[in-house]
Amino acid sequence: MLGFIHFADNLSAWFGKAFAWLIVLMAVGTGYEVFVRYVLNQPTAWALDVSFIMYGTLFMMGGAYTLSRGGHVRGDFLYRLWQPRTQAKIDFILYIIFFFPGVTALILSGWKYASRSWGYGEVSVNSPAGVPIYQFKTVIVAAGILLFIQGIAQLCRCIIAMRTNEWVAAREDVFETEDLMIQQANKAEKDAHP
Repeated sequence: MLGFIHFADNLSAWFGKAFAWLIVLMAVGTGYEVFVRYVLNQPTAWALDVSFIMYGTLFMMGGAYTLSRGGHVRGDFLYRLWQPRTQAKIDFILYIIFFFPGVTALILSGWKYASRSWGYGEVSVNSPAGVPIYQFKTVIVAAGILLFIQGIAQLCRCIIAMRTNEWVAAREDVFETEDLMIQQANKAEKDAHP
């Protein structure tokens, strides 16, 4: 089970980090649009659609990564007071009842939308440029599959926590700036006063 958890976490992290680079492309594209619109007075017909597509893709493909790191919002005013074993039992039941049916519906409906969209080469009706969007509909399926794989890993985490009363933590690979600054300050203080 640990092997699968690590596999799913690494897969989700790879996709999440790869698609995070869309932020840079969105910033460049938006900067370009602002320049040509307000400086050259020649706005593009495609910039808004492309930014929507990249923004949606970023969030869809980052969902499994966020799930693997426990980053999704949860109402934990009671949950945080429970033992890990109890948390795992509740999570396990909720994954089975809500998460997997929802993600399965996402994959199946996404497949339907994507196959239709590819079939007639769907383009955006929101801009005169006719930006193709069939590839974006495929992202729905890919994101759903990644969420399903990560969901299985989360079930494995629940099973382990039910047995051991301890959660299998995901590898931390992103840190808050404030935490890093505190660590650096503590290290500098420790080095100054050995």
